[in-house]
Amino acid sequence: MKEFKDKVAVITGAASGIGRGIARRAAKEGMKVVLVDIEKDALNQVKEELKTSGADVISISTDVSKSENIEKLAQKTIDTFGEVHLLCNNAGVAAPGPIWECNLSDWNWVMGVNLWGIIHGIRTFIPIMLQQDNECHIVNTASMAGLVPGESGNGIYSITKHGVVALSESLRMSFTQMECKINVSVLCPGFVNTRIANSERNRPTEFCGPDYEPCLDRLLRNHPEVEQGVSMFVKTLEQGTSPDQAGDVVFEAIKNEIFYIFTDTGLIWKRFIKARLDGILEAFKQNRPIIRGL
Repeated sequence: MKEFKDKVAVITGAASGIGRGIARRAAKEGMKVVLVDIEKDALNQVKEELKTSGADVISISTDVSKSENIEKLAQKTIDTFGEVHLLCNNAGVAAPGPIWECNLSDWNWVMGVNLWGIIHGIRTFIPIMLQQDNECHIVNTASMAGLVPGESGNGIYSITKHGVVALSESLRMSFTQMECKINVSVLCPGFVNTRIANSERNRPTEFCGPDYEPCLDRLLRNHPEVEQGVSMFVKTLEQGTSPDQAGDVVFEAIKNEIFYIFTDTGLIWKRFIKARLDGILEAFKQNRPIIRGL
């Protein structure tokens, strides 16, 4: 997709962070924008900001983990604008802590938003795009955590992001085999100045039982030794790429049909990714004599 003017963009997680950055760039490109988020007040603020800039925009409060909500979102989009050309499955949350200490509600919440939210998005919107038979693009937000070995303190998040990468790679293969007019990218941000560390401000009550304790509070109570590392992580986020710059990167990557979109190409990420791939390839050598000996 090279031209964006008057085309329709649907962006989840648009009330803050990368989603807001993508929405701002979409508005600058002259797109009609559908803002989607569960955080209503922040969502309305972004809508008013973009309206003031002259954008044709609507906002829809949506829990992306619910398939029926995504279906309503799609219907509202078509009823309002008639088509959809760019789908950014961007909403994401995090629940820090060792995976064996995370409770089932942590798993259900993070998996529901980060992975099922994208599954619902593609199941609902791809049939619409195929029926339109015009040029479309899908951007699924994963993370560098979806390409490198998972961190012990952020396991659920990493697991979902690896799933998003695999899902996106599968989509790319399907679209290539079909020779359809839909393209796909997977966004793997590095450190971006977002509020991902404060995800639980948007945690639905259904995932907060009578003994609910925010994941970060539980992590620091059980493992006070990681407090300095947590503070360093938050500071690194604050000093990271701006959401607006991330939005610009996304649009330039779409124009150039780039599949893996990175906001940070620093050497440290290359080392992490290479170490993982080298470990996999080394395992082939280690397993070969075992297999031959059976």
